Amino acid sequence: MALSEKDVQYVAKLARLEVTDQEVAKYTQQLANILEYVEQLNKLDTSNVEPLTHPLDVKNVFREDVVTPSLTQHEVLSNGPEVQSGHFKVPKIM
Repeated sequence: MALSEKDVQYVAKLARLEVTDQEVAKYTQQLANILEYVEQLNKLDTSNVEPLTHPLDVKNVFREDVVTPSLTQHEVLSNGPEVQSGHFKVPKIM
């Protein structure tokens, strides 16, 4: 596919990028190379390739929920610096 400098300027405008004339010349060649590679990929026979939503098997990596004994309120509050009426006492912020 032939790519012109005008095409690169258009893409830069869409991306809201300011490019110099030197950059336009450089990016024209780079984008042309990328598009040439994509054209090569389009020539591959993918008729026997199953479409994928993800390249790897997706599975839940979380452990199973298991009910275990918990700390009592007294044990939890004993870890705090100050307790009042069964709750942690914190400084007033307003």
